[in-house]
This record gives sequence, structure tokens and C-alpha cells, in this order.
Amino acid sequence: MRRVLSVLLAVVLVATSGLSMAGEHGMHRDRERTAIVLAFFGTTYPSGLKAVVNILNHVKKAFPHTEVKVTFTSNIIRSIWRERQGDAQKWLSQGVPKEILYVKDFLGVMGELRDEGYKNVIVQSTHIYHGEEVEDLMAYIRAIRSIRTVKAKWRPFNTVAFGRPIFGDVGDRYDYHEDLKRGVGALKADVELARKKGAVLVYMGHGNEFWSTGIYAEAQKMLRTLYPDVQTFVGTVEGYPSLDDVVEALKREARSKKVILKPLMVVAGDHAHNDMAGPGKDSWKNVLEAAGFQVEPVLHGLGENDEIAEIVVEHVKDAAKDAGLVVR
Repeated sequence: MRRVLSVLLAVVLVATSGLSMAGEHGMHRDRERTAIVLAFFGTTYPSGLKAVVNILNHVKKAFPHTEVKVTFTSNIIRSIWRERQGDAQKWLSQGVPKEILYVKDFLGVMGELRDEGYKNVIVQSTHIYHGEEVEDLMAYIRAIRSIRTVKAKWRPFNTVAFGRPIFGDVGDRYDYHEDLKRGVGALKADVELARKKGAVLVYMGHGNEFWSTGIYAEAQKMLRTLYPDVQTFVGTVEGYPSLDDVVEALKREARSKKVILKPLMVVAGDHAHNDMAGPGKDSWKNVLEAAGFQVEPVLHGLGENDEIAEIVVEHVKDAAKDAGLVVR
């Protein structure tokens, strides 16, 4: 009898130990929750925030049980919002979301997530393509991934995944031509507006001085392939094709003197309101008008387009799948 009791006690101890280990494992997995960080260039224009909020809402709706945070990669834009925090109620009353008014830089957001116990993060770029801003963001990600501690459990993060930009990224994992085709395909409402107005469609992209901006020339070619009945021209603020290139091409090729002018940017912010449609003589609108064209600016960012927002959602899913993470 005593032996039977000993066996039963051993079984109970093993079962209890198993439950305890399962509980600890569950707690451990809970500590390793996954968060999503949406990285925007950013904007200081409250009207431009519609694009940010639209993408944010689409991602939150797709992953209702996953923490989603926002960061702005532009140092200048963040510094302006930091100054505005001194008169917070003014901006909040205008509908500026609190998470934008108090937006943090990338390292600040990652530190916040670490303090909150997140061990896995998907950093999703909302930039148009892999240029200077994305490369700098990747430098931060690579640095965080490289951290090694004496005890592995004290590493700040186990996994930091990266979601590719809207028009795709370098590498052979995903064909950027397919990403570009889907991104351009989402612009059909702009094409329809130009068609309705009997106008040519001109996009102003940002570009940069340090990386190839050939993606914009490819975007123009793709637009013309998908929508051959509407003439489309794409230029950049920095890099190639420039505004001068666009003006020369319009003078040579345009079948209409009417121009629909729109930013090929996620948000319609400072560049759209000033460089593209501003009162200065060197704004795209005024330069094109001086060249003899009738210009109608459209101040809406790509992020306001639901199809563009869904591209961001799909890229989050791809990044999670590639990293072996679960987001829901």
C-alpha cells in the first residue's frame, strides 16, 4: 500500500510539474508578443495626416490583436511636432491624433516596446521605395539585431523583421516589378480623373540625391503600359527625372494643355503644398503654367488610397511569414 501511495505521489508531482512548466512556457510566449511599427516619413500638415491615419486604421483592422505603433523617420518633422506639444490642446482639438502629436523616433518607439515586454517587432516601411530614408531605417534595424548579451534572455529583441516599401525592395525574395505593378495599378482613380478632364497626368515624387531614382522612370513606363490612353509623366523633387525633364517631355509629347498635378508621395504635406502647388515662382504648378499649361493640383497623398493601404497590410503579412511570426 505504501508503495502504491509513493507511485501515485510521483505521478501527481510529475503532472504538477508539467502544468507549472506549461504555465511558465505560456507566460514566456506572452512576454514574446509581436508588435508592428509603421515607419512613415511623416508630415507637419494636419490635412496630410489623413493618409497616415488611413494606413494605420487599415493595419489595425487587419491585426486587431496586435499592438501597432507609428514612427516618423524625418528628424525635422518630429522636431516640429515636439514644439507643438507645448500647445497640445490646440492640435488635439484640430483632430491630430495623440500618437502623432507625441510621435517618437524609431529608437524611441523600440525602447517603448521593449519596456512594454515585446520581444518581436515587424517594422513596416510606408515609404515609396528603398531610398535614403529606408536605408537609414535599415541601419538602425541591423544595429538592434546585432546586439548580443551575456545571457541570451536579456537581448532587447528576439526578432526585428522588416516589411518592404510600397513599390518593393531590392533582392530576389519578392519581385519588385510585381510590387510596382500593384502599386501603380492602385492609381486608377487618378488616371480616370485625367481621362475625364481630357488632361495629361503629372506626378511629383520625392526622390533623393544619393540613391538611384530609376524607380520613378519605371513607374512612368508602367503607368503608360497599364493606361495607354492617358499620358502620364513622373518627376521628382530630388534626382531623376527632374521638373526640367518633365517640362521638356510635356512640350515634346503632351497631346493636351491641361495637366492634373498630383504628389506621388504617401502624404500630401509640405512638398505637395509648397514645392508642387505653392505660390512660389519655382513651384511645379507655376513652372508648368509658365510653360503654357493649365494646371489643376490635387492635394491628396497615396496613403489616402485604400488600395495603397492594403498593400502595406500585405507587406506586413509577408514580413511576418518570412520571420516566422504570428500577427492576428
